[in-house]
Amino acid sequence: MADIRISARAYSKIMLHAAKYPHCAINGVLLAEDIKSKDDKKGKRLYIVDAIPLFHLCLQVSPMVEIALTQIDHMASKNGLVIAGYYLGNENIRDLSYEKAGHRIADKIAENFSNACLIVVDNQRLSLNMDNIALCLSQYSEGKWKPKDRSSYCVEGNSLDTTATLLQQRVQDELVDFDNHLDDISLDWKNLHINKIVDTVMETYG
Repeated sequence: MADIRISARAYSKIMLHAAKYPHCAINGVLLAEDIKSKDDKKGKRLYIVDAIPLFHLCLQVSPMVEIALTQIDHMASKNGLVIAGYYLGNENIRDLSYEKAGHRIADKIAENFSNACLIVVDNQRLSLNMDNIALCLSQYSEGKWKPKDRSSYCVEGNSLDTTATLLQQRVQDELVDFDNHLDDISLDWKNLHINKIVDTVMETYG
């Protein structure tokens, strides 16, 4: 069994965020349930259930980050979830790095969640057909971000088909990140309407 499982909702929202702003770097946080079992006494298995888009304009503005993380943490706690990771997409289509200043958010998350994961969008694999999983994943261990072998993480079985359908329907235009919310507070950064659309599309794939 994979150590990290990513829901179709989380995967599709990451891809929608990247597709909405193909000319910008983007980032967001990952919400997870802990999967604890007799075979997993250290709690290292994660189920990433949702992704919350943060920014596409300036990824490292500290006051805005603090506001966003505080609100997300409150919402997650109410729903029995935890901020368990960070995702990003770089401007350069071939750039899979995560060492830039704006991505220190990931280290901050890891301080509070020891098995945090970090996802980098592989822009070269992001397409309308979603033929391949368009991400690279690392996990925090022994004070470092360590790349995970592809066999150690997976996305839900219908994630690629669901995401392809959403992209072809241009659902990305409806996605709200915190930059959008700060410009117009009536816009819902929780993206509850997107969640409903994702769930509806998922049902068509059984």
